[in-house]
Amino acid sequence: MMIWEGKYMSGSLIKIKEILQELSRSEKKIGKFILENPEKISDLSIGELAQMSGSSEATVVRLCKLLGFNGYKDFKISITKDMAHINKDGNMEEQYTDVEPGDPLESIIQNISYNNKKSIDDTLEILDYNEVKRAVDAIISAKRMDFYGVGASYVIAFDAFQKFSRINKVVTAHADTHMQIASASNMKKGDVAIAISYSGETKDIYDSIKVAKEAEATTISITKYGQSSISQICDINLFVAAPEISIRSGAMSSRIAQLNVIDVLFAGVASRQFDEVKKYLNNTRTVIKGKRIK
Repeated sequence: MMIWEGKYMSGSLIKIKEILQELSRSEKKIGKFILENPEKISDLSIGELAQMSGSSEATVVRLCKLLGFNGYKDFKISITKDMAHINKDGNMEEQYTDVEPGDPLESIIQNISYNNKKSIDDTLEILDYNEVKRAVDAIISAKRMDFYGVGASYVIAFDAFQKFSRINKVVTAHADTHMQIASASNMKKGDVAIAISYSGETKDIYDSIKVAKEAEATTISITKYGQSSISQICDINLFVAAPEISIRSGAMSSRIAQLNVIDVLFAGVASRQFDEVKKYLNNTRTVIKGKRIK
């Protein structure tokens, strides 16, 4: 049984699972072998892993670097830590589960709730602290922020707009893609543009973030883990993990993971600037409270 079908996964294993279908044939052989036999990796030399997976040492090194490691030694240490975590917790979790036609409501409640929770847990394992810190630093120093998203991703962009507006940040999140790219063209050095696209391949978002980068804004992506057109051109990449399954629960889970990243950014900024932003939070809380009937 492959590990992603039933067992707990941590950092490096999640990264492999997320990019498995995008790997070359020889890289995919190694990735599948590792996911099927993670407990063996700590005892294998790079040559033994290459031989047992039907690949080459050069391909193993290439995969390690693609996953963000300096080499096989660092990668093997990470996998060993993952396995120690698994053995310590003894977790045997269910896999991401799709909603099937005719499912009872009880099953739907459990499946959707589990998928959403797991997407946040898995994202926590692969979210890079240094990249989050860089994003928070950039937002704090920015005079202006743009959020770009279409469809379900625009819901996330608007949520970010609502949050950062409450602490008096100058922020836009246009629903119209023509307005997005027009706004991007007027950005300046020191401004921040954030592209939200789970696939990392949404053309309208790519076009806007590319224009913002050309205007010398700091560019940030929120996409699935791995290389994509959007993440490749951005200065800072915040990756999320979520299932890719047939019915809309996949998009639901990725949305939850991306919303969680927005919450992390907002809380990081508000915490660092608390003395400054608390008056804005109090102001908005007071006026919004006045809109209640009772």
